[in-house]
Amino acid sequence: MKHLWIELLLLCVCLSRFSSTASSPDRSREFGEAKNYEGSSDLVDLQYHMGPVLASPINVYIIWYGQWYQNQQATIRDFIYSLSAPSSSASYPSVADWWRTVRLYTDQTGSNITRDIALSGEFYDFKYSHGDPHALPLNPHNGLYLVLTSADVQVQDFCRAVCGFHYFTFPTIVGVTVPYAWVGYSGMQCPGICAYPFAWPKYSGRPPPSTNGGNDIMKPPNGDVGADGMISVIGHELAEVSSNPLVNAWYAGDDPTAPTEIADLCLGVYGSGGGGGYVGAVNKDSWGSGYNFNGVKGRKYLVQWVWNPVSRRCYGPNALD
Repeated sequence: MKHLWIELLLLCVCLSRFSSTASSPDRSREFGEAKNYEGSSDLVDLQYHMGPVLASPINVYIIWYGQWYQNQQATIRDFIYSLSAPSSSASYPSVADWWRTVRLYTDQTGSNITRDIALSGEFYDFKYSHGDPHALPLNPHNGLYLVLTSADVQVQDFCRAVCGFHYFTFPTIVGVTVPYAWVGYSGMQCPGICAYPFAWPKYSGRPPPSTNGGNDIMKPPNGDVGADGMISVIGHELAEVSSNPLVNAWYAGDDPTAPTEIADLCLGVYGSGGGGGYVGAVNKDSWGSGYNFNGVKGRKYLVQWVWNPVSRRCYGPNALD
C-alpha cells in the first residue's frame, strides 16, 4: 500500500502560488466593481478543452492538519455528506441540489460529473508532522484528497492571494496522478477575506464583529466564522476539481496556467442579484445567521453559486427566477 501524505503536504505548500486554481480573495470582486457574471453570458467564453472530468464516484479523503475542534470537523463532514444526500435528507434548496449544476459538465464521451461523493477516510495530523510518513492510503482510481489546515497553520499565499486551491499530484513523485484540494481555516488569520460575509474585511471601514455596539454582519449558520467560511471555499474547490481535475477540461481563457474556472466566474454570488460585495438574496434565521442551502442533520450552509453551462449564467437552486 502506498502512502500519500508527504507528497500532498509538500505539494500543497509549494503549489499554492498557482492562483489559477485558487479561490482568490480578489478585493475588486467582493467590493466595488465586482466581476460577477450573474445574467451576463456574453462576457464569458467558457470552453471544454477535451480533458477528463470526475465522472466516476468520488472517494474523498480528508487530511486534518493541525488542531481542530470537533464541532468544526462535524460542520465540514456534514457538508461532504450533503453533496450526494437523497432529497429526503435535506429540504429544497439543498446542497445536493446545488451540486446538480456542477453535474451538468461532461467529458468528451458525454459522461457527466458524478453525483456520488463519499467520505471514505480521514487522517488526523495534530502533531504537525511536516511530511513524516503516515498510513494514508493512495486511491489512484477515484480518490480525491482534501487537505485542511487549522487556524494556527500558515500556508504560502494564504489570505494574501488564495483561500484554497486544487491541483493534482505528479507521477514522478507519487507514482500516479490524483487530484487534491487544499483549504485553510481563516477564522483567526483573515476572516474578512476568506470568510466573508461572516466578517468585515479590514479595508472596508466597517467595524469588526467584536466591536461594542454590534453591527449588521451576517452570522455564520453553524456558529463558527472560520468553519462556515471554509464551506463555500471547499464547495468552490470541489466544483472546480471535478470539472477541471487536470487543468485541461472546463475553463475560460487561453492560458491553462491561469484558467478562470466554473466557480471563479461566480465568486461572491450566493443568491439572485449578488455581486459587488452584496451576496444576493439569501435566507436568514431568527438569529441573523445567513444561509442559502440546506444540508443533512438540519444543517444550513452558505455556498457560492457556480456557472451553469446550459443557461450560461451563475446559478444556484435558491435563484428567484
